[in-house]
Amino acid sequence: MGTAALLRAAGVGVGDEVVVPAFGNVEVARAVTFAGALPVFADIDPATYCLDPSAVDAMLTPRTAAVVVVHRFGRPADMGQLHALGQRRGLLVLEHAESDVSRDDAARRRERAAYLDARLRGVRTPEGGAGHDYQQYVVRVPGNGRPDRDAFARAVRAKGVECRIPVPTPVHRLPEFRRCVSLPETERAADETLALPVDASLTKREMHRIASVCNALGGLLAPAA
Repeated sequence: MGTAALLRAAGVGVGDEVVVPAFGNVEVARAVTFAGALPVFADIDPATYCLDPSAVDAMLTPRTAAVVVVHRFGRPADMGQLHALGQRRGLLVLEHAESDVSRDDAARRRERAAYLDARLRGVRTPEGGAGHDYQQYVVRVPGNGRPDRDAFARAVRAKGVECRIPVPTPVHRLPEFRRCVSLPETERAADETLALPVDASLTKREMHRIASVCNALGGLLAPAA
């Protein structure tokens, strides 16, 4: 059952608000509107890229009926705190996973992520955390007056290494959902994040090339915090 159907089945509809992330997954916000409710955007935790429970709490109003949590890039959200918040405030808390990865693929991805963690310089590597299966390996390329994420991505691609910007435009910037709302961590993540390959099929030589190409460019950047 889809998110819109789950919301309707729980009695969420016209006049209700549903808290969702703006960092990716426009279909989640659309599902809320299909259910007749209003999507309200809360900020993310900069380490997990998932909804920050304290930011969710700050967005709650008497009209809030539900929260839809998205597990981002293969790392689970802090469901303990979010479920506790839902129980305390009488809210429905739904989970939305981006996709599934087999156990074997997840293990190989973790190996490749660990390889990059140990070798990348000049970019901020992701925080692993329990249950992270690295559906995407997302680094941060801070600007600070030096080459920024977009320039870095162009240079990496020019060297033959695939990479992608995971969230080109946060949902609250899209015309159909444009909101005047302060989401500093969402904005920063949208401007700085870059997904590097960690596919289970990549060889050690290919992983070495990814690290070498990034490090040759990363030396131009401010050291990782």
